[in-house]
Amino acid sequence: MPCRASYKHPYAEPYDGAHERRCPRCAEPLIHAGSAFAPPRRRDAASRRVLAVLLNAGIRFHKSCCGGPGYRPRTRAEVRERRAYAKATGEPLVRALVRYDLP
Repeated sequence: MPCRASYKHPYAEPYDGAHERRCPRCAEPLIHAGSAFAPPRRRDAASRRVLAVLLNAGIRFHKSCCGGPGYRPRTRAEVRERRAYAKATGEPLVRALVRYDLP
């Protein structure tokens, strides 16, 4: 089970992943989630599951020039809807997960 720790670290530009950082609590590699990432509370298991789906799909929380990272699903129901949409239409899951509205 992951330790669910989150840390704000500056990183060298450009970030290429070559310098792997380790968690001081469990020694596992940290995931660079982006500068706009706001972690859910440690005991909020449902939000943590949604976050795990997003991070495992490769979705990160980087700021854009005009604001935040854009739409990200917050509930398991939103993730289920987008998974079903991706399966039905053949759209890649990564693209379906960041869609604000489903047609």
